[in-house]
Amino acid sequence: MTAFSLMVQGTTSDAGKSTLVTALCRLFARRGLNVAPFKPQNMALNSAVTQDGNEIGRAQAVQAYAAGLEPHVDMNPILLKPNTDTGAQVIIQGKAIGNMNAVGYHEYKSIAKRAALESYYRLAGQYDAMLIEGAGSPAEINLRARDIANMGFAESVDCPVIIIADIDKGGVFAHLVGTLDLLSQSEQDRVIGFVINRFRGDISLLQSGLDWLEARTGKPVLGVLPYLMGFHLESEDAVTKSPLKSDGNALLHVVIPILPRTSNHTDWDALRLHPNVQVTLVSANEVIPPADLVILPGSKSVQSDLKFLRQQGWETYLNKHLRYGGKLMGICGGFQMLGDTLSDPLGLENHQANTQCAGFGFIPMDTVLEKDKQLKQRHGTLAFEDDTANVTGYEIHSGVSRFSHPVRHVAELETNNAVEKEGYMSDDQQIIGTYLHGVFDHPDALAALLRWAGAEQADAFDYNQLRDSEINRLADSAEQHMDIDALIKQCREFHH
Repeated sequence: MTAFSLMVQGTTSDAGKSTLVTALCRLFARRGLNVAPFKPQNMALNSAVTQDGNEIGRAQAVQAYAAGLEPHVDMNPILLKPNTDTGAQVIIQGKAIGNMNAVGYHEYKSIAKRAALESYYRLAGQYDAMLIEGAGSPAEINLRARDIANMGFAESVDCPVIIIADIDKGGVFAHLVGTLDLLSQSEQDRVIGFVINRFRGDISLLQSGLDWLEARTGKPVLGVLPYLMGFHLESEDAVTKSPLKSDGNALLHVVIPILPRTSNHTDWDALRLHPNVQVTLVSANEVIPPADLVILPGSKSVQSDLKFLRQQGWETYLNKHLRYGGKLMGICGGFQMLGDTLSDPLGLENHQANTQCAGFGFIPMDTVLEKDKQLKQRHGTLAFEDDTANVTGYEIHSGVSRFSHPVRHVAELETNNAVEKEGYMSDDQQIIGTYLHGVFDHPDALAALLRWAGAEQADAFDYNQLRDSEINRLADSAEQHMDIDALIKQCREFHH
């Protein structure tokens, strides 16, 4: 059994749970602890693929990286991917078991919990420490029965809990006191302290509030973490809309529609963070600006998101964009939308069998959604340049696409000691389609794709290097504003 564990729960979604666990993973690893991240249940459309072809939440893959580990399916045994406002695809230990509505899943939770505990104990037997991330808030009264995401799980594995709150949202003391007050006595007893996140300003002005909070609750404030300007960590579900820079240095203007069911939006992080690229994300009912490159992103509900794009005027916009020489790229679901037809014979997306719709018709390709998901990590080279560029990425899709006649491919990927031709490039080189998520992450592929899009003079940029330096920046900040050694000691004492 593991030496010790710690669970981070939040007063709200986006309070900083993923961020704090990431920081602690890096800090514990720096101290020589063999530490693993764990999240029993995750609801997100931003997932990652493990080396052995399983699907987990993106945040746990980042936390594994921070801990110096390869992501493993046991780090996030339950993943819910919403495909309607009331339903989601349920993924247990890396494999989709089907779609459920909210009521159906609530009934299924006792079975899901067994899988979560099985994964937890399997990991716990291999590591010195387990850092567990909660989901949403532990004070959701309507979801307390059969809880497997927060205190229900903490009680099952008997671990201490930190509660984190975001002071940038306002009402931080009400959030913390109210959350604690709504917990049962046994749950309150396992809370070892609070962390306040994203603080700006003079800490001395906050001190009287911290003193009041500790006196009122009997719980210590373990740290006040400062707001990190321009900080980047791969997001679990919220799409970052704000541009990180002015477009004065922009050599390339990229426009991306935000779909109702956009998935794997971290695909364009490397573009958004590149010093010479301006990315504009366009939501519903917003004016679509001119672009050098348009990217249609991944989607969890391709037919309904395609219908949304048509309603928003994107079909007319894309035809004009291509007519004037603009570049167009489709990734995964966006790739499927660029084809001739989309068929869902089993009703996998909208629970209606034998639905078919016309795609945009820019690629001579037909896609059929099939029951088994394609889940693969990929590496190879981009095949459209004279100087071949290394590319890495991963595939997550149910659709199987077939071209109606021979086409030019965009990548050559290694598979079982052979080469597989992947994706599509139009004869005029204006259109690229690919199933590769993360296609911009490798610096070689990023440079080659920027040249294709017209930014030949773009600076070299290594997204993975930036990610690592940002995790270190985060960890250094937590080290400065929390007593990590005291926290480890407190966790060890809790377990004894």
